[in-house]
Amino acid sequence: MLNREEYIEQAFFFRTFRERVEDGYSTQEILAVMKAEVLASTKLPVVIEFLLTDVKLSGELAPTMRRLGHYFTRFQTFIVKQAEEPSGKFDFRIALRILENEAEYRTSPEFTIQGLFFYQFEVLCRNRLGYEEGIAAICDDPSYGENWQNWFKILLSQLGIIDFADMIYVRSEYYRKKPSEEEIPTLFNEREGRIAHATRKRDPIYLFSALSRHLNYPEVPRQKRVSEEENLVPLLRQRLDLLESRMKLLEEELHGGININRFMVKKE
Repeated sequence: MLNREEYIEQAFFFRTFRERVEDGYSTQEILAVMKAEVLASTKLPVVIEFLLTDVKLSGELAPTMRRLGHYFTRFQTFIVKQAEEPSGKFDFRIALRILENEAEYRTSPEFTIQGLFFYQFEVLCRNRLGYEEGIAAICDDPSYGENWQNWFKILLSQLGIIDFADMIYVRSEYYRKKPSEEEIPTLFNEREGRIAHATRKRDPIYLFSALSRHLNYPEVPRQKRVSEEENLVPLLRQRLDLLESRMKLLEEELHGGININRFMVKKE
């Protein structure tokens, strides 16, 4: 676990990184400037220097973050890795917003280990990042104790078979008020157990929404759906450019033929 100062600087780093990516700056340009902007009393300037050196060689951040496992959690590395996949299904800006929200939440006085888990797990669900590798990344976080580590293994094996709300309910203090033959460690408070019990056999969206309201953990960023109207303008512009190029070729054909020399590569 890092101290509060480190998480404050991490939140600033991910937020500024995202804003400059949206402004069109390259990763190398952002890192080169930000290593002087973050607080020098933290470890982050040295970490940024490592990231900058490796990104010049590989063009990726995730492999370096994996080697810096004493600073970045495996979940942070997993989120960046998913954003750097060649398929491009997971937006890099969304990944930076996820990491920014998590770092800010860790500095909040309302931070709880239960809220951290629900935020990370909802990130996997909302963005369809995969449960097996995602839960393994959450499990590796040093914030969770031994009881959590054991429960994550159960969660991974029973997810999709048993209702997620039921799995929370039976590990809560609210369930402990009822007689139980087997005593198992409780991971969730009475409030989370009551919410889970009230949303059993319902869409998990309602469960996450209620937990977010009561635990006050950050809202999970999601991809925005692009409407057909927003897609129509770039498509029309592309087709107009294509028609314009074809018209130019037809005009050249009418005025003595097409000059193909401009399409040929000149020998050096």
